[in-house]
Amino acid sequence: MKIVLIYLLIINAASLLVMVIDKGLAKKGSFRVPESSLFMLAILGGSVGSIVGMYLVRHKTKHVSFTLGMPLILLAQMILIYFLFLRK
Repeated sequence: MKIVLIYLLIINAASLLVMVIDKGLAKKGSFRVPESSLFMLAILGGSVGSIVGMYLVRHKTKHVSFTLGMPLILLAQMILIYFLFLRK
């Protein structure tokens, strides 16, 4: 269980960082992080970091795929964690 918590901490920090970096790239008009990569980080466990990053730097908040998709990914992950680790 401890390794899972460490993994989640790292993947969420990475997701947050990538959101912040992509917002900076967007402001500069530079090459961007693909949306599929942002979603993949969330699916791999970084949904909390992605959501925090979205609202911290106001990035992708006008995209319905992100404002609905990220919370749905988080909900699915919470259900998965419940069934894998918390259900008796």
